[in-house]
Amino acid sequence: MAIFSVYVVNKAGGLIYQLDHYAPRADTEKTFSFPLDLVLRPHDERVVVAFGQRDGIRVGHAVLAINGAEVNGRFTADGKDVLEFLGNPANYPVSIRFGRHRLSSNEKLMLASMFHRLFAIGSQLSPEVGSSGIEMLETDTFKLHCFQTLTGIKFMVLADPRQTGIDALLRKIYEIYSDFALKNPFYSLEMPIRCELFDQNLKLALEVAEKAGSFGPGS
Repeated sequence: MAIFSVYVVNKAGGLIYQLDHYAPRADTEKTFSFPLDLVLRPHDERVVVAFGQRDGIRVGHAVLAINGAEVNGRFTADGKDVLEFLGNPANYPVSIRFGRHRLSSNEKLMLASMFHRLFAIGSQLSPEVGSSGIEMLETDTFKLHCFQTLTGIKFMVLADPRQTGIDALLRKIYEIYSDFALKNPFYSLEMPIRCELFDQNLKLALEVAEKAGSFGPGS
């Protein structure tokens, strides 16, 4: 079981804190001969698999590295177009590493803002008066848990579906936020959280939660 990441979103929908705690590695590296038996297409400034799943390589996986060198979006480490490079028989055999692309800072900001709007929509769609909005989204590989405070701050945790104790963890994160962000004289409300004690105590809380520990008084 694992906790993947933590997001803190202010009441305006801005991302003010994000921590990647554990990222499962699903990269697959293979050596290919010409012609490449996968169909690649450009998508969102990167090159992804459009057809031809095999050996752990799935549709939607991005080209992350070629011959051991990390690619930069649609370009190789030395500035060549990835699709043109892979379309040249002279460059084979070639080693390609595929996997899920890493979210950029801008993508994380956009996703936090998008969830903020979905949360509001969820509260409006609810047949119950006074609904708090979306508290959990579930997929086959992770669950997104959300806790919104009375002041509108949202604490979001992405975790393994089997991970227990997330409700207690969310309230513990709120406690850490109150103790080490709000009580910090250099911190301004609604602004990004940059506090070493907040980081340290949050990481400790995540470790306790992953070990199925409880948050008792003084913990």
